Formats: sequence, structure tokens, C-alpha cells
Amino acid sequence: MGMTNREIQVWNEIGEWEQKLYQYEPTDFTVMYNRWLEQSFSLLPEEVRTRFFAKLDTMLFHLHALMQSSQIQMDARDRILDAARVYNPEIEKITDMKLLPIDQLNYIAAQQIARHRLYSFAQGGASGSGGLILLGSDIPAMTVINVRVVQLTAITYGFEVNTPFEMMMALKVFHIGNMPRRLQGVAWQELINETHQDGEEYFYEGSDDLTNMTWMEQPLKQLLKAGVITMFRKKQIQGVPLLSMLIGAGSNYRMTRQVSEFAQKYYQYRYLQKKRVVNE
Repeated sequence: MGMTNREIQVWNEIGEWEQKLYQYEPTDFTVMYNRWLEQSFSLLPEEVRTRFFAKLDTMLFHLHALMQSSQIQMDARDRILDAARVYNPEIEKITDMKLLPIDQLNYIAAQQIARHRLYSFAQGGASGSGGLILLGSDIPAMTVINVRVVQLTAITYGFEVNTPFEMMMALKVFHIGNMPRRLQGVAWQELINETHQDGEEYFYEGSDDLTNMTWMEQPLKQLLKAGVITMFRKKQIQGVPLLSMLIGAGSNYRMTRQVSEFAQKYYQYRYLQKKRVVNE
């Protein structure tokens, strides 16, 4: 079955979103900051850099596997399937999600995304109000939240993330979603080129390198945010560090918003691509 008029409309919306990625122009400050970041990392020996990013990759692989097999994730899968059965009682497994129309999938995905944006907002507020322990847990907590929202978005559109191929795609979506906006256009095109369109892959045959220097910009922004929060924490309103809480909450919300938007566009693309081939 080919694409419906509504699916063609969503496909065109993805195309417009793509063009915005390709046409994004960084500010002079962003270019200067990027050069500083490159110069700073170039001071480290290549062996040290390689080992550092290899350990980051390993950490993300283990985190993905741990979260995927957790009871919390299993419960979330069941909730997604239950929501889908409201529209189609015959849905039994994740791959059956592709039987639903795009608007119904978008609605279910929107629920998952809104929930995780709220988690990020609350986590940012907590990091802005608490002590060093809460502030120090911000980056690990945000990593968990954003990896999870990518996983659940993939599941919503009918893609199991427990195969080597889909696991790698989910991690790459997380990685690119965290990248600076100016770099996402090229990374998106590389991701699409690497994604096979028949949807039947199991083994992954591409490069398994995830993190690199460009990925470090987001963690560095988080560290900068921690410094700003520490500076403003003493400015309290009726005993509450409201300003630092707002800084933390707003920053975390924007991060998850960027990652979740990228993830949804990617899995919408995957869902629609096969139907588009039928149309042609």
C-alpha cells in the first residue's frame, strides 16, 4: 500500500525540515567557539583522544543495552502497545505498530516525547536547586533521559532497538541529536545514506564510532551551565534559588526538545520511506 495524502504531507514536512538543517548558518560566535574547541582538543595526543572517545562509545553501548532490558523499559513498551491497541486491537508486537496511520503514531510518540521533556525540565530544576550531588548527576541523568526518548520513539514507529542494526541507528540518532545545529545537516545526510530502506536488517555493517570532538560541545555546554547555576544559586527569592532553577530547567528542556525532534523526524522518515517506494 502506498502513501496516503496525509503521509505525503508529513513527508513534505520532513523535507522542509531537512532544508532548514542544510541551510542553517552559524553565528560568528559559534564559529569562534568551534575553533577554540578544535584547538583545545588538538593539544591532546591522538592516542589519548582515541582512547577517550572509545570509552565514551563503550559507555553508551552498555547504557543502551542496560536500559533496553530494564523493567522500566519493558513497562513503557507495554504502554505503547496498549495505546496502539486502542486504534487497532490486532497489534501484538512492536513491528505491528507500522500498521497504524502516521497521525496515530505521531500522537503516541508525542505522549512519550512530552513526558521525557517534562523529566528533563524537572531534572534541570532539581540540579539548579540542590547541592553538588544533584548538580553532578545532571549529565548522567540527561544522557539516560535522551537515550530513552530515542528508544521509545523508535519503538513507537515500529522499529525494535534490540538488534545490532537498530541499536546502532538509535545511538547515532542520539549522537546527532546532541550535535550542534550547524553540523546536523551533514550528519543527517550521512545517517540517511547509511540507513537501509527495506527495514529488514539485523546486523550492522557500517562504522561503529559514535562520539567525536563535535559531540563534546553539548557536555561542555552542560558544564558551563553548571558554572552559571553555581554562580546564581545564592540569589534566592524567599529562600528559593529560582533563577538557577530556571536556568537548569530551561537548558535541559531545550536539549531534550532538540534530541526528541531529531529522533521523531528520523523514524517518521523510516516509516514513510518504504511506502514512498511503493508509490513510485
